[in-house]
Amino acid sequence: MRVLIVEDDPLLGEALAAGLRQLGHAVDWFRDGARADAALAGAEYDAVVLDLGLPGGDGMQWLARWRGGAAHDVPVLILTARDGVQDRITGLDTGADDYLVKPITVDELAARLRALLRRRSGRAQVVWQHGALSYDPAGKRVTWQGQPVDLTARELALLEALMANAGRILSKAQLQEKLYDWGEALESNTLEVHVHHLRRKLGRDVVRTVRGVGYALGAAQGGEAP
Repeated sequence: MRVLIVEDDPLLGEALAAGLRQLGHAVDWFRDGARADAALAGAEYDAVVLDLGLPGGDGMQWLARWRGGAAHDVPVLILTARDGVQDRITGLDTGADDYLVKPITVDELAARLRALLRRRSGRAQVVWQHGALSYDPAGKRVTWQGQPVDLTARELALLEALMANAGRILSKAQLQEKLYDWGEALESNTLEVHVHHLRRKLGRDVVRTVRGVGYALGAAQGGEAP
């Protein structure tokens, strides 16, 4: 999952970004709405964590702008110190998908983000199934034909991106955006290496190559697709 954090508190922003990265997510963190707005225009995010008290413009204003523009459907979770009932109502009515009051643990934030991703992808199941392939996003556990499979953090992120977009072809650029933060140096064949490792561990058909376009989740093997 690639997450955009918009938080002006340096200690909290760094802690949230580091905690989510430790859980295997790609994270970009900005301290004001203008830079976050530019990031949303240039990359595809799975979710946004938005503070309200931001320099250069209140978070509610940025949320309203995004809901009326290109970022109209990205899940947004407001994380703020404003705990009034009317603040919650305004945030949700402006377009937020969830509203949390500080302080919060990284684990709870990650759980809320997983719930947003499930709703966006239309998955009600906590554990994702694709034939004999099973993936638990909370525990980062993968099983194939009932047997656990050990994947690296990048391999897990790649598998999650493919399973979350079952039936959709993702370009190389889209997949790289899911796996890496801005500014990370990438080898030209980095994504291909991860695809190769997934195929070696889960079977050659788990990832389908669409020549000239990108990659997609392969057909369900050993069972029925959800």
